[in-house]
Amino acid sequence: MVPRWKLRPSARRRAGPGRAVRKFRPGSDRPGGGLSPGALLAALCAALVLAAFPAAAKTLVFCSEGNPESLNPQLVTTTTGMDAAWPVFDTLVAFEPGTTTIRPGLAESWTISPDGRDYTFRLRPGVAFHRNARFRPTRPLSAEDVVFSITRQWRPDHPFHNISGGQYAYFRDLGLPELIEAVEAPDARTVHIRLRQADATFLPNIAMTLGAVQSAEYAAALLAAGEPERFDREPIGTGPFSFVAFQPDIALRYRAFPEHWRGRPAIDSLVFSITPNAAVRLAKVRAGECHLMPFPNPADLASIQADPGLTLMREEELNIGYLALNVLRPPFDDLRVRRAVAMAIDKAAIVAGIYGPGGTVARSPLPPNLWGHDPALKDPPLDRPAAQRLLAEAGFPSGFEAELWYPPVSRAYNPNGRRVADMIQADLARIGVRLRLMTDEWSAYRARMLAGQPAMALFGWTADNGDPDNFLGVLLACVPAQSGGSNVARWCNPDFDALVTQARRITDQEARADLYRRAQGIFAREVPWVPIAHSAVFVAARREVTGYRMDPLGRHLFRDVDLKGGGDPRAADAPEARPARQGAAGRVP
Repeated sequence: MVPRWKLRPSARRRAGPGRAVRKFRPGSDRPGGGLSPGALLAALCAALVLAAFPAAAKTLVFCSEGNPESLNPQLVTTTTGMDAAWPVFDTLVAFEPGTTTIRPGLAESWTISPDGRDYTFRLRPGVAFHRNARFRPTRPLSAEDVVFSITRQWRPDHPFHNISGGQYAYFRDLGLPELIEAVEAPDARTVHIRLRQADATFLPNIAMTLGAVQSAEYAAALLAAGEPERFDREPIGTGPFSFVAFQPDIALRYRAFPEHWRGRPAIDSLVFSITPNAAVRLAKVRAGECHLMPFPNPADLASIQADPGLTLMREEELNIGYLALNVLRPPFDDLRVRRAVAMAIDKAAIVAGIYGPGGTVARSPLPPNLWGHDPALKDPPLDRPAAQRLLAEAGFPSGFEAELWYPPVSRAYNPNGRRVADMIQADLARIGVRLRLMTDEWSAYRARMLAGQPAMALFGWTADNGDPDNFLGVLLACVPAQSGGSNVARWCNPDFDALVTQARRITDQEARADLYRRAQGIFAREVPWVPIAHSAVFVAARREVTGYRMDPLGRHLFRDVDLKGGGDPRAADAPEARPARQGAAGRVP
């Protein structure tokens, strides 16, 4: 049967000029410093983008911290990329906002076989897909769309597998290509997924953006037209907002989807105003150019809390910031060198000086508020003479030179990568390790990390599903140690890997926690990372913003957000518009 899709003509669009990779080095114009002429131009362009919305419409402007690495939710691994995907897409099952509890999504119900291998999902009827200038759907959500969305990532012979490079790093890092045995659509509203073995992490894993359901009909239309690459550049989903436009370094634009199965969002339009500099984000919120912003500088928290026009919200997020030591690159292939580095860094000083009241010194890859964390795990002592002796034993009595890469943007787990790098540079200089500080534009930085290029790099992670496997399995197991995986230390320990794999196969939480505690002990002995900090996260919002809820998984969700007074900052001057100065997780201390 011929697919009943309809391809609509549109004006020809010209691709923007290519952008050269920019490397930031000490003393350069970098994010976190003053505004460059390019940044001023970007801010002006963003203002013009926002001015395009009708004044009467409720337009929420979110000051985001960077560009998404892709508009395809299956290809993203960063919070920035996932934030860009959540407005557009839904998943079979979802996390209750503000929690890690699974609830129905596009599937109104599901069953799991007694052996844990068979999952059968019943889809909601009549769920509508978005439309755009080139495509208008002819049918609602079908099981065919779910099969398409999973199979695209799973099967290398799928016609859309290699579109946008075919690097489904997260899908692979979770072991899903080997885990899935079959994906079938017995009828239009039923999806059956069979696994090769039971896996306690499967349901929370498909609630992440890699489980986003895309339109098979849209894919067929673009493939027939010879334009399949548009599928990832002009996304169509079933989410609360439809995609309008993306201007790199300037803005992402969305429009409320009135046919969303949960009802129309309260706001009419959503804009991500891309603003890497935290100080500039705050200035834009105070000026009314943005309604809310993530990751304010810790030094600004007190002034935000004291500002009667703003609300400061706090959440004890599940995250980890760390220094990765690539075990495949000398000299970090020597355990003595890795231990020496760990013994020379004053993590308490870093947390006190940079993270502020939200920071906690990390001793484990697992955050202390996640089950499975081992509170008995010990840090190596801060002992620089002992560190120098270890370096001498390893053949480096005078130390060595190395590059330390640091992220150019504020992250929940690292609010100021350059300052953290400065402090590590000073600490390691005391044992003779001479560091050159390096960074890059955020997307390029991520690409370097996932390719395993730096020998020494600051990186981090925010949980995507609230399961310990999302840290230990994704960041430290052997599968993601392959090129392109999230194990940027490229550490593969068979004993550690066996414990993490065993924990996936059982459902008893205490038994799983015991396996994870044993795995953390191996990690502590082998030192593929120096864990730096776990951090609470903060959001600053104008007082006319209502319904925004912070999330332990680091997501910024806008379906239930509204604006008092239509979102005009001037309307917020009325005393009755002032909300309690308290976030979803309680008053900021």
